[in-house]
This record gives sequence, structure tokens and C-alpha cells, in this order.
Amino acid sequence: MTRRAAAANGGELVPLTERVRYMLVFRVLAAAGVAATIPLAREHLFAAEDTIAAVTTAYLALALSAHTAWRLVRKPRATLFGLMLIVDGAYLAWAAYATGGAASPVRYLIVLELLAVSLLASYRTGIKLAIWQTLLLVAVYYAQKGGVFVGFDAEHRTNLIGSPWEQAFVFIVVLWVVAVATAAFSAVNERELRRRRSDLEALAALTDRLERESQPAGVAEALLRTVVETFGFTRAVVAGTPDGATFVALAAQDAVHIDAGEARPGAGSVLDHAARTRTTQLVSGLDPAADSWLDRMLPGARNLIVVPLAAEGRAVGALVGEHQVRADLRVERRLLSMVERFADHGALALRNAWLLEKVRDLAANDALTGLANRMTFGDSLARELSRAHRDGGDVTLVMLDLDHFKQLNDTRGHQAGDEVLRRTAATLREQRRAYDVAARYGGEEFALIAPGLAAADATAAAERIRAAIAGNGCGVTASVGVATYPADAADPDALVAAADAALYQSKHAGRNRVTRAAGSLA
Repeated sequence: MTRRAAAANGGELVPLTERVRYMLVFRVLAAAGVAATIPLAREHLFAAEDTIAAVTTAYLALALSAHTAWRLVRKPRATLFGLMLIVDGAYLAWAAYATGGAASPVRYLIVLELLAVSLLASYRTGIKLAIWQTLLLVAVYYAQKGGVFVGFDAEHRTNLIGSPWEQAFVFIVVLWVVAVATAAFSAVNERELRRRRSDLEALAALTDRLERESQPAGVAEALLRTVVETFGFTRAVVAGTPDGATFVALAAQDAVHIDAGEARPGAGSVLDHAARTRTTQLVSGLDPAADSWLDRMLPGARNLIVVPLAAEGRAVGALVGEHQVRADLRVERRLLSMVERFADHGALALRNAWLLEKVRDLAANDALTGLANRMTFGDSLARELSRAHRDGGDVTLVMLDLDHFKQLNDTRGHQAGDEVLRRTAATLREQRRAYDVAARYGGEEFALIAPGLAAADATAAAERIRAAIAGNGCGVTASVGVATYPADAADPDALVAAADAALYQSKHAGRNRVTRAAGSLA
């Protein structure tokens, strides 16, 4: 069973099968009540005791048969339930007439039936039952008045005040007061139950969506879409803060500037306050000075709900939604509570997505330099050569090794050596094109995969990188080797070997220079 189906079933506090069972219990108790009334109303019976007993027995048999049929069949269950309500009304109306008419205690069972049906079925069904009982009471009255049933003679006259019609009218009024009052209160409860069921279904839908997302932006989009659909926010933004201080927009609904960059909100910002206190903020409007970043995305926003996204004791973001509410009304506590529950689920998923992203980054990149690691380098080179083979393009591989790096570590220390490696990586990032892959190949050796860079242009590109490293202020130089597919090699291993051989030629030739692989185009 899916979470959504489970939530839907969970929305019914009492399952339908159990409600039908309760109705069967009521019918058995009603029949027992009619049987108990016979000795109490023996002086005012309008039917023979044997007749009442026979009708009651037949009613019980029909009720048990209907309950058995309800358990066996599937499609006509609603019809069967409705028919039994008609039978219930007819039986109780006749039993009330047979056991004394207006003076019969069975009429209290009619009121109890009305209450039971309204609570177990629905208030609409209760109103329909009240109409049915009213018709039956009027029909019995006119049947007595017309002589079809035992009439209002001196022998069967009751001690109640008023004429038989007045007695029937008073009971009908009481019946309708009970029906309307029960329907009103039942409607309120039913509406609240439906709303809570809808909220649970939406929460289950959010959980399903979050399970399918593994990227922070996807998690934020799933949270935003579900919250907007469920609570009717006109505009909304999900902002993430991986470090707890800098916010970035991950998803937005009708935001003007979703690409507003990053922001470090300070004192007075609703984002900063929500993140620090981890409490929901209700804001009538944004302060353009304190929340300029948020104001650019939601200009002129009013009636904002700012819900912090917190997981494991720290803020990971915030959900900001613009809610339509009248100026003289407050936001419902139920709405705030449900939005906070949605935010809790979204915050945990967002935290997990960032952790997963970090794990992926550690698996794919070098921890010190942030460049692609050896494994990622191998996968990228194989992929680019496969694409070049398919499209008939070129791929240039630039291999470089820092000169005298061991000596630098020995004289200046390993921390200085690490800083040189980081600065070299930064230089490679600056010099590469957007679709090039820069990697730390191992130790002080780096590599650059340049798709589409032909052999004729490779030396100039490598010379530019060498000069940038020599001039980045670290006091080190690099020896560079260049090889190009397919001019110098036909597969990834051969291309690495060719570029590596060219690099060592640069080393042997005096370092701080670029050498192309043997056999390269002039």
C-alpha cells in the first residue's frame, strides 16, 4: 500500500465496515427495545402482541440477512445500506404506532436512529432520514384517522396533552430540531475531518515527491509545489543555507528575480531571525533595507509566512510564502501547523540531499583542490573520446607537473605545499573553458581534458596555462606535456601515455616548458 493510500484510509477515523457493524448492533438493540416496550404499553397497544413479535422477528432476520449480503457483495453496497435505512424507518414508525402511538417509548428509538445515522453515515443521510420519518408519521396519523389503522377511539386514547394531530406535530418538530442540530454539528466535524484528511494526503504526496528527489534544487521544488498546491500561496520562495549564514534561492513560484544570487541577511532580516530562532514568522510586509534580497524576488509582498527549514538542530533554509488573507483576519493556526509539518519533512530531505551531494563531491573530486579526482578523470576522458569518435572531433589532453615540488615541501613545509596545490588548481579553473575538465592526476601532477581542441591549437593553449601558473605568485613553475586524439593516440590509455611522455620530455629539457607528443602535427 502506498503512503497516499494509507493516508486516505487513515482519514476515516471509523472504517465503513465497522460503521455497518454498529448499525447492526443498533438494529438489534432497537428490536429489543420494542420487545421491552410491549409489557409497558399493554393497555395502549394498537396491534396484537403476537403481531408485534412476528414483525420484530422478521425485521431482525432481514437485518441479519442484509448485513451478511453486505459483507459478500461489492458494488451494490451503498444501495443495500440505503434500503435498510428505509426498512428501519418503516419498522420503527410501525412499532411506535403499534405500541401506543404518541405515548409509545419507541418514538425515542426513532430519535436515536436519527442520531446514529447522522453520526455513522453523514449529516445529509440524517436529513433524508428525518424527511422519511416525517412522511411515515404523517402517513400513520392519516391511516389512523381514515380507519386503515386502529383509530383514535376512547379505548386507545392516551393521557397526553393535545389532540392526536398536535401530539404528532410536536414530535415531528422535536425530530427536526434534533435532525438539524445534529446535522449542523456533524457538518462541522465532517468538514474538519475532510480537511485533515486532505492535509494528510498532501503530506503523503510530498513524501512521495521527496523520495524521488536527490538534488537540493529538486527537493526544494517538490516542497514548494506541494505547499503552493495545498495552501494556495500566491507567491513563494524556498531559500537554502548550506552554511547557516548565506542564503540562495533553490525554487520559486512567481518570483521576479529567482537568479538574485546569494545573500547574507543581517540583523532585522526575517530570514536571519527565522534561521536563528527556528520559529515561524508572520510578516505583513518586507523591509527593503533589511531584506533587499528577498524583496527583489517578491516585490511588494504582503502577508508573508516565513517558516524555517531546520534539521538536526540547525537551519538549512527557509520557506517564504505569500498568503491571501483579509486584513481583519489572522492566519489560521491549523494552516501554520500544517505548513510547519511540511517544512519539517522538506528540511530533513534538503539536509539529506546536501549530505548526499557532499558525498558525491568527495567521491568525484579531490578533497584538497576541489578538482576532479583520478577516477572522475578516467571516466571523463573515456566519455569525451567516445563522443569524439562518434562525431569525428578532437580531444586534447594537457598533463602538467609542478617543478621541484618535493624541494618546496622540504624547505617551506607541507602546509605551504598544500597552498601551492590549491593555487595551481584555482589557476586551472580560471584558464579552462566551461566544458573542459580539470583534474588532479596525483601528487603534484594535474591534467586538463579539452574536448574540441585540435592538435594545431593545443600547444598555444598549454603555453597559456604554463605562463599563468608561473605568474600566479606561488613561486613555482610547471612542466607540461600535450597529446591530442586521434592525432597522437587512439584510446584513453594511449593518450595519457603520450601526454605523460611529452611531460617528461619537458622535465628532461630543463622544466618550465611545453612539449607536444611525438608524432603531433607541426
